[in-house]
Amino acid sequence: MDKAELAIVLRTARSRLTPADVGLPGGHRRQVPGLRREEVAHSAGLSVDYIVRLEQGRGPKPSEQVLRALTRALRVSESDRDLIFRLAGVEPPQAGRIPLVIRPSVLRLLDRMADLPALVLSAKSDVLACNSLATALLGDFSGYPPGERNLLWQRFLGTGIDRLVTTQEAEAADAVDCVGCLRTAHAKYPDDPGLVRLLTELRTGSSRFDELWRAGRAGQLRSRAVTLAHPDLGTLELDCDVLLVPEADQAVVVYSTAPGTQSASALDLLRVTGLERFGVR
Repeated sequence: MDKAELAIVLRTARSRLTPADVGLPGGHRRQVPGLRREEVAHSAGLSVDYIVRLEQGRGPKPSEQVLRALTRALRVSESDRDLIFRLAGVEPPQAGRIPLVIRPSVLRLLDRMADLPALVLSAKSDVLACNSLATALLGDFSGYPPGERNLLWQRFLGTGIDRLVTTQEAEAADAVDCVGCLRTAHAKYPDDPGLVRLLTELRTGSSRFDELWRAGRAGQLRSRAVTLAHPDLGTLELDCDVLLVPEADQAVVVYSTAPGTQSASALDLLRVTGLERFGVR
């Protein structure tokens, strides 16, 4: 690990980003170019102190998961990502691995979707990024450890998206599809270490997942109507559409409502309040 060189590369990568690049207001009190360390730390799900130590060349060796989160937050190119990995003494992602770096064009698309909740999923259902409206609607995935920011892990081993309202039959059918998606990813990326680790945790930790896995069914993400019980806004009826990014084998999941409905009004209110909690429910 080349701590000094890594520190330089991380500082310069942060200085190249503007608040507008990541959908943040610029403000009038910025005295230095680029993002603040606090903004990078929040986006990556890391502590500010950890970012400070890395940028000062005195941090511990980052794990692969930390490097992935950090390079996503800094929105670096693939070549710069590989450089950061190597300076940290970690082999960069290789061919045959599930792509976890979001294309800059997709990040720009996510930033432009300010009026709609949207998130980006990897081929194994990692939540790679989500806009602030998706966080306000679904909850804050950045609060989980990196290995748990995965819809399948949360569904079978965690709390899942606990705001989702569904019937027993619909939930069972959706679970089959979700496990089938992971089986499809495993057929395409059999040697991906992150996928192997996820499968091991799911099969050993959830008898239900293991039973569905052994059924040998394929699956795919599907656009559908969903019902969410928001803790402050009540019940929302939403359309959930899946937009595929074939070159990166990722999916942009977008939530919307029919105009003129109660759910549309609730979503309008959520755009104004964002992550703030309401005084009255």
